[in-house]
Amino acid sequence: MPTPDPRPVIQVDIVSDVVCPWCIVGFRQLDLALEQENVMAQLRWHPFELNPTMGPDGQSLREHIMEKYGSTAEQSQQARDRLTALGADLGFTFNFNDDSRIVNTFAAHQLLDWAETQGRQHPLKLALFKAYFTDQRDVSKVEVLLDAAQTAGLDPDAARAALESGAHAGPVRQKQQFWTSRGITGVPAMVFGGKYLLTGAQGTETYAQVLQRCRAEAA
Repeated sequence: MPTPDPRPVIQVDIVSDVVCPWCIVGFRQLDLALEQENVMAQLRWHPFELNPTMGPDGQSLREHIMEKYGSTAEQSQQARDRLTALGADLGFTFNFNDDSRIVNTFAAHQLLDWAETQGRQHPLKLALFKAYFTDQRDVSKVEVLLDAAQTAGLDPDAARAALESGAHAGPVRQKQQFWTSRGITGVPAMVFGGKYLLTGAQGTETYAQVLQRCRAEAA
């Protein structure tokens, strides 16, 4: 029999959208903190749509950022450059370009909801981050979602059936409502041990400190 892993396990719930760059940055920072503190996480990803009314054709990411946040083209580019450098430091590749688009993510969240029932939600979430930010693919498209599912070790035919059934639309809406009703208006939002909430990508050291607190309370 394999030897049980002696490391403590801390539940971490992450409210996130797959087109949120700070969500993958925050996760990478968390991952480093877990390694640093020698603890494991029971990760659960929860749905949040940054742009729930986004149409099927999406929108130019540069235009979207300028409209939504009132930033100039220069400020938008500076933000991209900062994220690209930060991602590189964390081992993640952002490939922003002039063709980058923001897209609707409701279907992606439905697929993630199904993937949780298959025990493959986390690898699918990471595959979707890579598809969108690194490979510059449209994660609102079914074929892109199915490719990500296959990358995550899921049966693409079963994934297609799950999407076409619409069975996960209602549960996703309910979960979104659960978090927004509790004051979550931006992501990433991480809840550690069911009690400590951190919003935004807070950095490896901050995550390490809250992990330490959770570990001490569980001892």
